Amino acid sequence: MSMFGLGEAEVATLVRAIAGNSLDREAIRDRFARATWTGIAEPGDRTAGLVVAALGAADALDAVVARWPAPQWAAAILQAGVDGVPESEFQQAIERWQPRLKSATALLAVRQAARYGARLLVPDVEGWPVGMDDLGLHAPIALWMRGTDRALAALDTSIAIVGARAATGYGEHVTMEVSAGLVDRGYAIVSGAAYGIDGMAHRAALASHGVTIAFLAGGVDRFYPSGHDALLTRIVEEGAVISELPCGQPPTKWRFLQRNRLIAAASQATAVIEAGWRSGSLNTAGHAAEIGRPIGAVPGPVTSAASAGCHRLIRDYGATLVTNADEIAELLGDQPNSRVEPGPTPPVPSDSQNRSAVPVGSETPAASPDETRLLDALSFTSPRQTPDIAARAGLSIAAVQSLLGALELEGRVAERERGWVKKKPEDPSKPPPALI
Repeated sequence: MSMFGLGEAEVATLVRAIAGNSLDREAIRDRFARATWTGIAEPGDRTAGLVVAALGAADALDAVVARWPAPQWAAAILQAGVDGVPESEFQQAIERWQPRLKSATALLAVRQAARYGARLLVPDVEGWPVGMDDLGLHAPIALWMRGTDRALAALDTSIAIVGARAATGYGEHVTMEVSAGLVDRGYAIVSGAAYGIDGMAHRAALASHGVTIAFLAGGVDRFYPSGHDALLTRIVEEGAVISELPCGQPPTKWRFLQRNRLIAAASQATAVIEAGWRSGSLNTAGHAAEIGRPIGAVPGPVTSAASAGCHRLIRDYGATLVTNADEIAELLGDQPNSRVEPGPTPPVPSDSQNRSAVPVGSETPAASPDETRLLDALSFTSPRQTPDIAARAGLSIAAVQSLLGALELEGRVAERERGWVKKKPEDPSKPPPALI
């Protein structure tokens, strides 16, 4: 067996270290392909989900390596029983994937995972969070996990608690009370390990000797934010840290938004404790609504900007008003794995490739999905060449060239002698330079 130009013995040894010693050759081939796909396709890539579901992870990867043209992809997908997918979708996907197609990068990510004791979780195998399947073609191809088997099993009775990073004392107090209360009722707590509400939810669960699971927007070897390094270390020891990005991958604005769909899907319900009018927590609530998960929102003072998003969820999007652990638990009714009929969806517009197209609360709210990913890939100080930007952003080189030209005209990027940089936005409070 040879995959990606790598020898069988080398691949088998590494795969068994991250996925189990009892795997046969075909299972090893599948696991390594899925591990590689997590580094080739950006989170939520619909076309990647489509080809892996239709052809299998290993055969789909072989086709990418063999540089199948778009008509060959379309014919293979049609033969697999999937109709109505235009060739243009495959062409665009091929151009996105090619800049990242490096066997050395895939091998390094698996080695790093083995070094940190990370495990690879795949669909239809014990330990896989079955709620991810509700995401359809946007579901992760595989997940990387550090932690305990107990935490994975607890996802079947888990509730997501999310909210503002700039939390108020009121929000942190409510979070502590409801997280501890839900743990006492036998629920696991799911969140995103961010500052503010997320961090308090995890801490309260651990203090109550409960199970908590953190979903990250980067590799599980790179704890983020760095100020939560000790917290995440404790979560690994007593719960679980999970990501769909391979080891070594950094978090970006785009990946945080895509991470939110995992929080919503892994949990049986989502409770928003505090959220501004355009908070990223509304993004999580939107994903929950799309897949029929119950949503609760905690009201706050009408004068508090930190609660404006919660009030918006309750008034405009049908979220249930909740004030304590009992009321949050009632979101699930008598059946822990209940679903609700999708209602009005909070503002998380979608495109054909990804569920969340507009970055709620981002510094550039008018940016398109591709612009957001490109700006994530740029630095303010270190110039980067177009192929490097394409690989970092998960975009085609042609798309990057086009976007750079448009963003340069808008004054948001600049070309230097050694490559492209992102420009800092002008401070509107500063007066314009004097005309001489």
